[in-house]
Amino acid sequence: MALSDKDRIFTNLYGAQDWRLPAAQKRGNWDGTKAILEKGRDWIIEEVKQSGLRGRGGAGFPTGMKWSFMPKQASERPHYLVVNADESEPGTCKDRDIIRHDPHTLIEGCLIAGFAMGAHAGYIYIRGEYCNESRVLEAAIEEAYAAGLLGKDACGSGWHFDLYVHRGAGAYICGEETALIESLEGKKGMPRLKPPFPAAVGLYGAPTTVNNVETIAVVPTILRRGGAWFAGFGRPKNSGTKIFCIQGHVNKPCNVEEEMSIPMRELIERHAGGVRGGWDNLLCVIPGGSSTPLLPKHICDDVLMDFDALREHKSGLGTAGVIVMDKSTDIVRAIARLSKFYKHESCGQCTPCREGMGWVSRMMERMVEGRAEVEEIDLLEEVTRRIEGHTICALADGGVWPVQGLIRHFRPVMEERIAEYKRRHAKPAAMPLAAE
Repeated sequence: MALSDKDRIFTNLYGAQDWRLPAAQKRGNWDGTKAILEKGRDWIIEEVKQSGLRGRGGAGFPTGMKWSFMPKQASERPHYLVVNADESEPGTCKDRDIIRHDPHTLIEGCLIAGFAMGAHAGYIYIRGEYCNESRVLEAAIEEAYAAGLLGKDACGSGWHFDLYVHRGAGAYICGEETALIESLEGKKGMPRLKPPFPAAVGLYGAPTTVNNVETIAVVPTILRRGGAWFAGFGRPKNSGTKIFCIQGHVNKPCNVEEEMSIPMRELIERHAGGVRGGWDNLLCVIPGGSSTPLLPKHICDDVLMDFDALREHKSGLGTAGVIVMDKSTDIVRAIARLSKFYKHESCGQCTPCREGMGWVSRMMERMVEGRAEVEEIDLLEEVTRRIEGHTICALADGGVWPVQGLIRHFRPVMEERIAEYKRRHAKPAAMPLAAE
């Protein structure tokens, strides 16, 4: 069953209506926000826990649990909410549509989340290339201040909450929460060692929670309709609705809000017009943004789009950036292109990533040509295993997982490419010398 319109949280995802405050209020934003805040911090966190909401930025950590890590008692150190709108993962473009078409879902969510974690200030760190989106967001925040929804007495609740927009400089690494915090502080965006975690020592050394745009934006609707309503979608521990970004070799690329745990094939055929040339023309799908390993067609036939089902197949839901590739794709070249991207975006702080990602990228360039030995495929995989899990942040993991997926599912293609190169460049046999 497809998600019905009455259950959609993002009712203006395609910008059919105005994004400004009056239109947003007609769609249900800011309805009863004061009453929600009056129910108290503990009630809000418990309801978010009951909803089963997991982070929509890629990691999938339970949101209510993350909020509960913030100190309960106020101290001389302020608490901060930071919203990750960096969205630099190739294949992902959901937060962009939320911000430019439905910004008040995010702003209201920021107020409620800030209140729940005892934060009087929130920062939205938006990707530098999202120029028009940042203008819309800043204008929407000004509207909220003018209407008394933010500021010294937000929504008449007595809670003081200020919200700021900070534009990044276009670094992929700043999507990692501690690198984002470093950038917010005016430093180079480089991940911090953990522990301490941001909930203890975050922005300006104070307790901080970092959440994705979509994670924060769904909270007001969850609290209005109840955590049990949200938990009713999808499978246990994979509940709720999700925005899927479907692109690549499909007939109608789109962003769509759908129920979690929908079969991948149904998602693509129902909303994106199916694979170009028909389902049988499918080669593979990257299910969760470019850092998740690809899945070949025989897995895509039946796999469900949620955290646990994709993990069982050694991939992941990630940001739900669904990249579809048909049989016209040079899959080795496609993965080599991703390797080059991750090499370029490495901050260089950790040796396995700084040196290893360059090595992997150069090796993949040779694999595209076939200018390698078959034994080097095993060497390539061994190097990715030495990189994975040996760095401060997960950029290196995400950089090598596509290569691991390629080797896991398309090793024969790589071997044939090498054999073909050898055939093309084989030296002709020497002519025998004439008898004297």
